[in-house]
Amino acid sequence: MNEKTLEELQKIAILKKTILKKILSKKARERLGRIRLVKPQLASQLELYLVQLYQAGKIKNEISDEQLKFILETLTSKKKFRIVK
Repeated sequence: MNEKTLEELQKIAILKKTILKKILSKKARERLGRIRLVKPQLASQLELYLVQLYQAGKIKNEISDEQLKFILETLTSKKKFRIVK
């Protein structure tokens, strides 16, 4: 990677962190941190989803821990499927 790309990635990470700090309650941020430790890919997916909602103007109030749990259930339930023969 060149320097420009690295700088852009750092700027994006800072922007994402700023947005998440603005829209998540303290408990929701703590939960996201714990998720990041156990399932980093799920945490990244959740962060991206939340940032997209914020940028689309769909997040008006701070997201509580309970709301974050609901969003998590929604994201993870889409992946569950079974094959019936």
